Amino acid sequence: MSPLEILRCALRGLGADKLRSGLTTLGVLIGVGAVILLVAVGNGSSEAVQKSIQRLGANSFTVTKSTTGNGGLRGGLGVPATSGGPRTQARDLTLADAAALADRVNAPSVKSASPVVNTSSVSASYGSSTSTVGQFVGTTPTYFSAASKNVERGGPFTATDGKVAVIGSTVADELFGRTDPLGQKMTVSGIRFTVVGVLKESGSASSSFMNADSVVIAPIAAVRETLTGYGGLDQIVVEARDSEVVGSAQAEVTDILNQRHDITGTADFQVTDQASIQSAVSESNRTFTVLLGAVAAISLLVGGIGITNIMLVTVTERTREIGIRKAIGAPRGAILGQFIAEATVLSLLGGVLGVVAGVAGSRFTIAGVQPVIVPSSIVLALGVSIAIGLFFGSMPAGRAANLRPIEALRHE
Repeated sequence: MSPLEILRCALRGLGADKLRSGLTTLGVLIGVGAVILLVAVGNGSSEAVQKSIQRLGANSFTVTKSTTGNGGLRGGLGVPATSGGPRTQARDLTLADAAALADRVNAPSVKSASPVVNTSSVSASYGSSTSTVGQFVGTTPTYFSAASKNVERGGPFTATDGKVAVIGSTVADELFGRTDPLGQKMTVSGIRFTVVGVLKESGSASSSFMNADSVVIAPIAAVRETLTGYGGLDQIVVEARDSEVVGSAQAEVTDILNQRHDITGTADFQVTDQASIQSAVSESNRTFTVLLGAVAAISLLVGGIGITNIMLVTVTERTREIGIRKAIGAPRGAILGQFIAEATVLSLLGGVLGVVAGVAGSRFTIAGVQPVIVPSSIVLALGVSIAIGLFFGSMPAGRAANLRPIEALRHE
């Protein structure tokens, strides 16, 4: 028999029980579609985080208090550092530290150093409208440039302003709707802040765990007075004079803080630039994407097992047909080829439909993430679906081809 004739016989066999063939195809479809879609969700989540990191600016880096360092005061709270004894507590970052980092004499490569305190999930209200602000930031005017926060309407606050705020586009939409927010007073934890500016929309996808536009930025003095208290800073955002001197700026910042915090061993602060953040985030997101792909691959494996089950049933039901065909001279290769062709057609059809379903599903936002298709996942999922048809179809096909004609004809 020619390959074309074998394929024609395979299609006739599949058409004999359309419901069973359709359900088998559906199993492969779900597996392939899940692989493509879940990998796309992982990739989309990674890209959203990377874009958020990049908004910090190519010339900027952050200084935070170390969670593992042992630098700072010796001998306990309020005891000045001396020449002997181990350090027992790391020092907080302070406004004085931020001012020292912006000293043009000691840090000529630093353009600005913006002290930052923040709090998350703060409720803001205006009239009958409320909004849960993802991040409420207290800082200085230089922060807007250092963190690449562009004001679209109104303007940033000044160093002498009181309880004023610049709000993100999400906060503006949720609180004020069509009302012009400029000059309006919103209430945050019982404190009224006057809106003086609205940030340009960041363009990032919102999600339950991250929305760069759900932000309020206010003078650090007002935020510490009303919301965070007068403890240490959460971070200092440092902006270098240009991208070519970022390394020099980091070295200058490290030297200044080492001197101010009396560091002789492990530092009690961390200097983090975009490269190190992106590297860590990329690594974690690769692990996350692989995990999602592995979970989806299980669905594809289940679909392959379904093909084996259905083909075994098919061989059993068509035992007499196989016996008749072999009795009238059908070679073993023709029988083997027909059943392998049936399994491959089922897996190929399911794979193609799964690709269509996965690509179509990626057009929608899932759990707050806009999926981004990875082309290699389409090729891999489709290739695996075809391989599954060949692999899981070979055993039932071999069983059919090895049937002895006399035993097949006796089968009831």
